[in-house]
Amino acid sequence: MRRPDYDRYLEDLSVSREGGVLTLSLDNPENMNANTEPMHWALSRVWDDIDADPDVSVVIFTGAGERAFSAGGDPRHMERTIGDVDHWSKVSGEAKRIIYGMLGCNKPVIARLNGHAIGFGATLALACDLIVGVEGARFGDPHCNIGLVCGDGGALLWPQRVGYARAREFLFTGRLVKMEEAAEIGLINYAVPREALDAKVAELADEIAAGAGRAIQMTKAVLNLPLRQAALSTMDLGMANEMLSSSSEDHREAVSALLEKRDPHFSGR
Repeated sequence: MRRPDYDRYLEDLSVSREGGVLTLSLDNPENMNANTEPMHWALSRVWDDIDADPDVSVVIFTGAGERAFSAGGDPRHMERTIGDVDHWSKVSGEAKRIIYGMLGCNKPVIARLNGHAIGFGATLALACDLIVGVEGARFGDPHCNIGLVCGDGGALLWPQRVGYARAREFLFTGRLVKMEEAAEIGLINYAVPREALDAKVAELADEIAAGAGRAIQMTKAVLNLPLRQAALSTMDLGMANEMLSSSSEDHREAVSALLEKRDPHFSGR
C-alpha cells in the first residue's frame, strides 16, 4: 500500500510519527504560528492523507514553541490582501477543505494547545475531537473585532461546544478566555499546567491508540455526521460573507489599528 508523502507539507508545518501516533505541528513560532499561505494550503490537504494512512491510529495537533498554538492571522498579511478577490477565492476554497477534511478524517485528533489559540487557531482546535490546553493561555475568536465575519468555521463550531447563546456572546464580542474557563464551560476538555501538558496528551493518545481502532473510527464518523452536514450547508455562506467583509471600511480600520497599536474606530460600514 502506498504511504502518503508528508514531505510536501513541510513549509510552516511539521509532521512526525511514533508508532501509531502522528504529530502534526504548526511551525511558524517566530510569528506565534500565525497562518501563512503555505500553512493554509497544507492544512487543506494533509487531512486526506492522514485519513488514508494505515499506520496512523491517532493524531496530536499542536504548535511549535510555547507562546501559541496559533495566534490566527498576521495583520501585515491582512493588509496586503484587503480587497484581493483572487486571494480570497483561493482562501475560501482551502478553508472549506480544511473543515471538511478535519471533520471527515477518520482518525481521532487531539488538539495539544501549547499556548494561545486565537481566531483561525481556535477554529482549528474546535474542529479536533479532544482539546487539552495549557493553563494561563487564551482561547477565543476575535474575527468581528477586526471587521471580519467568523466564516472559516467559527460560526459553525462554537455553538456545538457551548450552545448558541454563549457562542453568540463570544463571537460578537471577540472575548478571549483563559484555558481554565474554557474547560469549565466545556469549550475544551482539559486545562493543565504546562509541565503536565505532554503527559495528559500522551495519556489520551495512548489510550485511544490501544483501543479498538475500527470501532473508534466508525464512532467518530457517526458523531461527526451532523457536523459534516452542517458544514456543507454553512461554509459557503460563511466564506462568502467573510470575503465580502474583507473589503469593508471596518476591516481596513481594524487592520490599520492593529499595525499602529491603537484602538479601532468602527463606522459600521
